[in-house]
Amino acid sequence: MVSVSIDELAWTEYRRRVVDERQPVLIPLGALEQHGLHMSMNPDVVIPTAISKAVAQNIKALVAPAFAYGAKSQQKSGGGNHLCGTTSLDGHTLSLALRDVLKEFGRHGARRVAVINGHYENLPFATEGIELAIQELKWSGIEDFRVIIISYWDFVTQDTIKKVFPDEFTGWDVEHGGILETSLMLHLKPELVDMSLAPVQSPAKFPPYTVFPPIPEWTPPSGCLSSPADATEEKGKLLFDVTVEGISTALKQEPLWQPS
Repeated sequence: MVSVSIDELAWTEYRRRVVDERQPVLIPLGALEQHGLHMSMNPDVVIPTAISKAVAQNIKALVAPAFAYGAKSQQKSGGGNHLCGTTSLDGHTLSLALRDVLKEFGRHGARRVAVINGHYENLPFATEGIELAIQELKWSGIEDFRVIIISYWDFVTQDTIKKVFPDEFTGWDVEHGGILETSLMLHLKPELVDMSLAPVQSPAKFPPYTVFPPIPEWTPPSGCLSSPADATEEKGKLLFDVTVEGISTALKQEPLWQPS
């Protein structure tokens, strides 16, 4: 199988694909963040990277090296930036880094880019970086640069949610380190998951406001915001397949992202 990873290509092959064939570029956007006692700290990179590579095979695209650091973990969505191991960028830094990379791809000749996000807190800062890149590329005469930003969990269908969470789905906001990410990691990188350490706990409950600096006791001791105990590889494959199919279809069909 021919590689879709930009960093594995000679520059001449990359130029042929991005300029001559006008292939789009997918950028996985992740983070280094704790994901509980039972799992490694890289799901936010592993998952969007694997999804990006599968989508790239479907739509004939290229995949950039992932952003391995992301915006600061927030307590009510990722456990909090106070937890050991979580290693984050300032939001402004992330915005400018993504801006710079997008501008470079524009300089190379890429005109369609999809940012595949795997870390919730990245979204506002990624948006700023995208807008800055488009603005600054226009200053250099590049008017047709298009970017789509996608968070993979938005492509999990209601039918899939019912199969993955047959008893109760408490919502994406407390799925950090829970069934979704653990199942996907069991499918993609089972060697990085130890289900014997998976905590059995109730979903975290937070007040309708946020306190700074964070109150550590608000975060469950495991670092997970819900229990991953019911995660399985089979659920992970189901989640992976439905997100890859949904994202592939969206990128094929979105009119504003098609080559002019």
